[in-house]
Amino acid sequence: MGGMVAQKAMDFGPSARRLVAGMRPVRGQALLVVLLVTASVLLMAIGPRLLGHATDLVFRGAVGGSVPAGTPDSALPDAVQDQGVVAGQGVDFAAVGEWLLLVLAVYVAASLLSWLAGYVLNGVVQHTVRRMRQDVEDKIHRLPLRYFDRSPRGELLSRVTNDIDNVSQTLQQTMSQLLQSVLTVLAVLAMMLWISPLLALVALATVPLSFWVTRAIMKRSQGQFVAQWRRTGQLNGHIEEAFSGHALVKVLGRTREVERSFEEHNEGLYEVSFRAQFVSGLVMPAMMFLGNLNYVVVAVVGAFRVSSGALTLGEVQAFVQYTRQFTQPLTTVASMANLLQSGVASAERVFELLDADEEPPDVPAAGGPAARCGEVRFEHVSFSYDPERPLITDLSLVARPGETVAIVGPTGAGKTTLVNLVMRFYDLDAGRITLDGVDIAAVPRAQLREQVGMVLQDAWLFEGTIRDNIAYGRPGASEEEVLHAARATFVDRFVHSLPEGYDTLVDEEGSSLSAGERQLVTIARAFLTDPALLILDEATSSVDTRTEVLVQQAMAALRTDRTSFVIAHRLSTIRDADLILVMEDGAIVEQGDHATLLAAGGAYARLHAAQFAAAKSP
Repeated sequence: MGGMVAQKAMDFGPSARRLVAGMRPVRGQALLVVLLVTASVLLMAIGPRLLGHATDLVFRGAVGGSVPAGTPDSALPDAVQDQGVVAGQGVDFAAVGEWLLLVLAVYVAASLLSWLAGYVLNGVVQHTVRRMRQDVEDKIHRLPLRYFDRSPRGELLSRVTNDIDNVSQTLQQTMSQLLQSVLTVLAVLAMMLWISPLLALVALATVPLSFWVTRAIMKRSQGQFVAQWRRTGQLNGHIEEAFSGHALVKVLGRTREVERSFEEHNEGLYEVSFRAQFVSGLVMPAMMFLGNLNYVVVAVVGAFRVSSGALTLGEVQAFVQYTRQFTQPLTTVASMANLLQSGVASAERVFELLDADEEPPDVPAAGGPAARCGEVRFEHVSFSYDPERPLITDLSLVARPGETVAIVGPTGAGKTTLVNLVMRFYDLDAGRITLDGVDIAAVPRAQLREQVGMVLQDAWLFEGTIRDNIAYGRPGASEEEVLHAARATFVDRFVHSLPEGYDTLVDEEGSSLSAGERQLVTIARAFLTDPALLILDEATSSVDTRTEVLVQQAMAALRTDRTSFVIAHRLSTIRDADLILVMEDGAIVEQGDHATLLAAGGAYARLHAAQFAAAKSP
């Protein structure tokens, strides 16, 4: 089967109830829908009975008109006498017309009420789905960073888009029909019992069998629908990854491998989707067969009842219509089994996201740091992504106000982790970190991050103008403040060469700018925030050598009264740092300035020698 996805049994009942419970904010409109549908169903249920009366009038008149007037009732067959036939009396077309007009009015009113119920229900469903989207959006901002580390981006996007859209479609297509079907069954059953309890029992004989067949088929298809939407998420994740790295795929010649992986995911999705739809699709034919069988039995038994005079022809006609109205809702519900299961499977995936563990709540604000200096202290800090694999253990250091602290070391040493802890992207396992003497765990995350400016190695821009991208760091900044940040970081040098200057539009990929220009814009954005603490994670890696010198000069001027953490691989960029931390395996193995560390001949000296030896080698 090419790597079958694990199929967790879907808890259909609780998930469906939770989905319906999401309609509580619009329960008034939902109650109105119930009342409108109930009125519509009652009118539809009365229709066949009224039409049966018209049929009786036509039958009595047709038979009575063919019998000479004055013929005694004893001369008529018993079955004809029981139909209420009067000898010599023809069809009363006026009475028949009145009954037919009444039937027409009843059906028109039922249709109007049903349309109005559908209109109100549309608002109920769309409001519910809108709240679900809002809940998911709010939830995403409360999730810890480690959740996104474990979840592929395409899988997360599939839950937020495909699954919620599927829930919307399911609610829209099934809510009204399910409610109408249930009420129709109850109303029609009452009318059937009123006309003939015997025929009602005959009609009900196939109901337990229908439920058993439906339950058996649905049980087999539930896991397939869960697997279908999981496969969809995996396929989306693969597509998102392949498209994001399209250029790299081409450069490395991995196109065929990507296509082969896509074919495997696509084939897996095809297989589980086919099984889900095929198995659930068996419900409709099975229900139609049982419904037709029920219809034949009722027609035969009803004919015998008419011939014995126990029922009128109109009553049997009405009962046959009720039989169709009774089996049709059951068939409708059965035909929606695949849609229901697919929708609830999607809802369950959304609920898994909504139930994911959140970041620990912020403690109430205690007033924040008394002074905005930028002193950072690590006191016996321990942290690990995986409890089985310790990363940082018992780390202590002090970064004083105005100092530039450079962090170097091999890949995986914990350099980026160190600054992530300062930003509280992750919570510590032990120890504490203070900013200006205040434990950062006692400061609300938003308040803490307002004091920190961060520039990552990967420049991120959104669709908008260059001015908007810079001002994103501080939305309330004035035009002069934006221009000052741009000049300080040398963005102003290249902007004037663009067609629209600062109003030049860039897309989210920043494709109209070079990699170095994109990085300069992100640095300007960070500077505009006027932070107490600067974190630069290889911020100049995409900048050319000449621009790098200019940016370093700008950063030197902006570091006044600010503590700066600089993660660097190129040691030439951190020669002037006040403090250099050398990390290996989550621990600081050396610290000091550039000259001191070189003279010590330790890990830093080896890194320095390796880089410059590589630079000198042919």
